This record gives sequence, C-alpha cells and structure tokens, in this order.
Amino acid sequence: MKRILILTAGFGDGHKAAASNLRAALELVTDEAKVEVLDLFESSYGVLNALLKQSYRGLVRYAPGVWSGVSSILDHHTVFRWQTDMMGSLRTALEDVLEQAEPDVVVSTYPVYGQFVEDIYREHAERPFRLITVITESIRVCSSWYRAPCDLFVVPNNLTAAALQDAGVGQDRIKTLGFPVTPLFSSERSHIAPPKYHWDPKKVLYVINTGKAKAGKCLERLLSIPNLELTVTVARDASLKAKLAGRLREYGDRVRLYGWTNRMPKLLMSHHLVIGKAGGALVHEAIAARCPIIANQVIPGQEEGNAQLIETFGVGAVAHTKRQLSELVEGAFAHQARQWLEWRQNLDKVSRPDAAVQIAQLILRESVDGSGVLRPLRLFEGFGGRGQRSGPGLPAPSRVLLCDFHIHTNYSDGRLTLPEVIDFYGRRGFDCICITDHVTDPRRLIGRFSELLNFTVAPHQLDEYFDSIEQERKRAWRKYNMLVMTGLEFNKEGFTKKTSGHLLGIDLKAPIPASLDFVETIALIHGQSGLAVAAHPHVMKSEWGKNTLFLWENQEVFAPIIDAWEIANRNNIFTPVGLKRLAYLANSDFHKPKHIYSWKTLLQCEKDPEAIKECIRKNERVSLTMYREAASSEAVEAQHNVEQSLASESGPPSLVAARVSA
Repeated sequence: MKRILILTAGFGDGHKAAASNLRAALELVTDEAKVEVLDLFESSYGVLNALLKQSYRGLVRYAPGVWSGVSSILDHHTVFRWQTDMMGSLRTALEDVLEQAEPDVVVSTYPVYGQFVEDIYREHAERPFRLITVITESIRVCSSWYRAPCDLFVVPNNLTAAALQDAGVGQDRIKTLGFPVTPLFSSERSHIAPPKYHWDPKKVLYVINTGKAKAGKCLERLLSIPNLELTVTVARDASLKAKLAGRLREYGDRVRLYGWTNRMPKLLMSHHLVIGKAGGALVHEAIAARCPIIANQVIPGQEEGNAQLIETFGVGAVAHTKRQLSELVEGAFAHQARQWLEWRQNLDKVSRPDAAVQIAQLILRESVDGSGVLRPLRLFEGFGGRGQRSGPGLPAPSRVLLCDFHIHTNYSDGRLTLPEVIDFYGRRGFDCICITDHVTDPRRLIGRFSELLNFTVAPHQLDEYFDSIEQERKRAWRKYNMLVMTGLEFNKEGFTKKTSGHLLGIDLKAPIPASLDFVETIALIHGQSGLAVAAHPHVMKSEWGKNTLFLWENQEVFAPIIDAWEIANRNNIFTPVGLKRLAYLANSDFHKPKHIYSWKTLLQCEKDPEAIKECIRKNERVSLTMYREAASSEAVEAQHNVEQSLASESGPPSLVAARVSA
C-alpha cells in the first residue's frame, strides 16, 4: 500500500487546485494508495494565515504593482531564507507529520515545502521518501520552487522546462507532463461548433474575480456584439450577483448568472471563449478544455508567465483595457471566426487534459516500499477503516452505524465545499451521511431572495449538484468506506414560524421542483424510494435561527406520510416528538466545522442504503448520541470496538449519554 502526502497552501488559485486534482487522479488510477492533502500553513497559523491570505488578495487586487515589488523582494535568496527561518512552527508541524505518516512520496504544489524538507533531513544519511515538486507557474518561475533539492520537478510545458534548465536544474530531474487539471477534462472533449456566420450564437464565459466595480459596464459592451450569449460567474459574491441581475435584466436569455459553481470544466467545454484573469488554474483549465482565453488582468510576477504562455502558444490574447477586451472578442469571431479557429487549432497542439493522470502515474512509479510490509497508516487512515468492509452489493454483518443525514455545503449556505465535507466526515469514521443543501420555493418572496444571495442551490445548478455528489459518493466509499446519500432540504419560508417549514428529502435519485407543496414533494420523495424527514420541527432554543413549525402544527396531515421527525437538531432536543412516539432522527444541521459537536443518529443495521432507510422507517434499533471527539484516533478506535462488542451482546449503545429507544 502506497502512502502519498501532498503539501499545498491557499495563496493563489493554482496550488490547492493542483493538489486536489492530483488526489482525485491518484484515487482514480489506483486502489493501492492512501493519499492525504495537507495545508500546513492553515493548520499551523490559523487566524494569522487567514489574515495573510486576505492581505495577499487585497494587494493583488488593488495594488498589483506593490505586490510585484513585494514578490521580487521575497524571492531574493537572503529574504527567502529569513522567511523560512521565521516559520519554526510550520517546520515542526511538517517534521511531526513526516515522522507519523511515513510517506513513500511527498508531493509539493507550493514552493516553500522543499526548503523545509531539506532542513529537516540535512543531518540524515538519506531522505526516506521521494520528493516531487509540481510547479504551478509557467515560464517565469520563482526561484523558491527549485532552490531546494528535489528528486523530480513536474512542469506544465516545454517553455517552463527550458526556464528551469537555464536556472541550472538538470534535464533528468524535469518532467514535462502538464498542469494537473481535474481528470474530468480527460473523460470528455469539447465539440462545440465554430461560430462561422453572423447568426451563429457566440458563447462567452466571463469569470469575475477582479475588477468587480466596472464589471457591469464591461458586460454591457460585450452584449452589444450581435448574437453573443454570456455566462457570468461571480463566485460567492451575492451582492454583485444581485446588482448584475438587475442591470442585465433587459438582455433576457442572452445572460446567465452563476454564483459559485463546481461545473467549470463543463462550462469551459461548452463555450467558445473564456474571459478571466491569468491565474494558473483558469489558464490551464482553458487549455485543457480547448477553450480560447482572453486574460483581462495579469498580476505582476506570478501571472506574467501565464500571460506570456497565452500569447506564445497563440491560444488567446491579453486585454490591457476594458475597451480592448470587447474589441478582441469581436475580432475573434470576425471573418467567419478566423481568429477563433486559429486559437482552437493551436490549443489542439498543446492541450494536456490528462495531465493529472499522467502525474499520478509518475508518483506511483516513484513510490517504493522495499519491506513489502503494510506499516501503520496513522495520518492517512484517520478514524476510518474499522471493521469488515461492506456496502451496496456486499453482504455485511449488522453493526452500529454512525450517521448524519442533515449536512450543508457551499452549494447553499455551508462553509465547506462538497469534497471538504466528505473528507471531514470520512476522517472521523462516519458510516453514512446525506448532503442536504437548501432549495427554496421561488413563488415566495423570501425564497427568491435566498436564491439571489446564494443561500440555496439555484434551479440551474441542481443537475450539477446531483452529479457532483455522485462523484464524491464513489470516492467516499473507496477511500473511507463511507456511504454518501444525495438529499435536499426543501424550504417553505413564511412570515411567521407557524407558516414556515423545512423538509429533508434523503437518498434522492433526481431533483424535485421546489415549487411544489409539501404533500406533493413527499409523494415524489417516496416515488424515488427516499425518506421524507421533518427538519427541526419544534422550537429551537439553543441556536439562533427562524423557527419552522408548519409541519408540526399540521400533524394531522403530515404525521401519516412523513418517515421521521428530527427529535434532535444541533444541540436542541424536541421532547414532544418522543412523547408522541413518532419515528425520529438526530442530525447536526451541519454548516461549519464546529457543528460536528452535536446530536447524531446511531443505527444497528447492515451498511447498505436500503437497510438504513428501512431501519429509519421502522424506527427500530435507532439511538441518539451527542458526538464528541476523543483525544486521539486510538481512543476513538478503542471506543468503537467497545461499541461493537456491546452491540453484539445487548443492542445498540450510545456513545455519550442519550438513548431514546423506539
């Protein structure tokens, strides 16, 4: 079993993207590797790291010239050495991780880690693992990437390889494999028809992350081009999305606005052109998708190489003014799209959509465990890997399953991305979870307002939402032996607590319109063999938030058709649910990491979706637990073994305090 540690940092858009994509590729090409991605800046410096990232973003956005000067100073050998000497806590954290994890290969997608590895093993006869640096910059490469010794440097293109050789790096240590974009690019290719005639639609994707104040005017200039259709992404800037929605309303179906989206690969492959800043991730994703790019901002230093790459490869252009941007777009489609066709042909020559898979295979070839003995995987296994492997299609013994069926991601108002939620729960040994992001009734004013502010999954994102969970479901099972179900939280918001209600649909197979009334929604949930669960149906006493009592106030209608009621949500217990002997669940209503410390459900049944749902419907062998993490993974493991032993003798136990027996 290979042990692979990927080190990254959140400064810039390419480092974490590269790390995440490499993990996905490794998990795609092999089941014989344990892969962990760590941002030691985040774990070592916490609030300070957040402030540094905020300062970095402010500089590159509002004072790029100042950042250029700062970055050139930081790249000086003496200053760089002083920086690393000041990061004692990070060096100590890395030393501890390397000692505990015993990796076969360490992969760095951020330049500083190589220097720390050199310092840690300076006095050792040899380093006990292979070190691979994946460089996310192009052509103009900061010397901190290659200043420390490394076994191999992976670069995105031949121009960058030449730059490293000019700096003194041996050709035998350079692998030109491309930028590790998501493996999704290698599974399908863009087949969008060229817009040769003036009546053909010209589909342009505009990614806004800088220049927000003047974005509206710039978009209006672009929309003056006949038959141009514009898709705009604004990340999670709800106020900008609202402003643009109002300003561009007159253009109707020619404009589509997205908040945060996980469907960038599909968007790039379905558009003729993308406009955005020259960040490493976007530039290389556009190249992988064979989508010509026009860069509308270039951060001095780190992005200048990407801009040079666009122009040298002839795969797009760089716009230096807002007016020039619209001229470049218009010129790309002029004369039967002659310029666009030239860019597209050049992209065919340099596109590397399978780069992450190629790099993953290189990493596996470099990983060596000469002993042939499986060593303890302390870091990599986390709290998982317990008991007999089981799941859909595999027989499994009845056991106590730790479950949470009410979890939000940043598809609605959660803080973590979907992959982050999967890893967060997987490392803690959960057996089954359900992702239940909000959808709201668009007929209601509060519902429309919530959608505009990105508090809910937008209707046009529902297919993406289901597809993304399906991908993560497979990864969660493969990596953590954890079942993941797809769900939605249907919100009907009224102006009083008795006219507001929230309903969970658990283990859904397809989207359900949010505009239906609850009775119709429940019928469609049951039609998909899903569960209908009343979310926080009683008064919330320990959490801020609007009470949603509609389902509870209308029990004569809903009690016969609802499968279970949340008897506990977050830190609240709703005793009337138990007094009325209604079927129940306990859930986190998870929005951010601290919400993990809350009520959960324990089920004694097979680890299979249908067995889990049947257990909930019958409400037999269902228990509650107030989840708390033990001091160490060993303690969690020992506690779980005790639970299994007790369960085999006397039924399902509670981890902490409460047992409400059905």
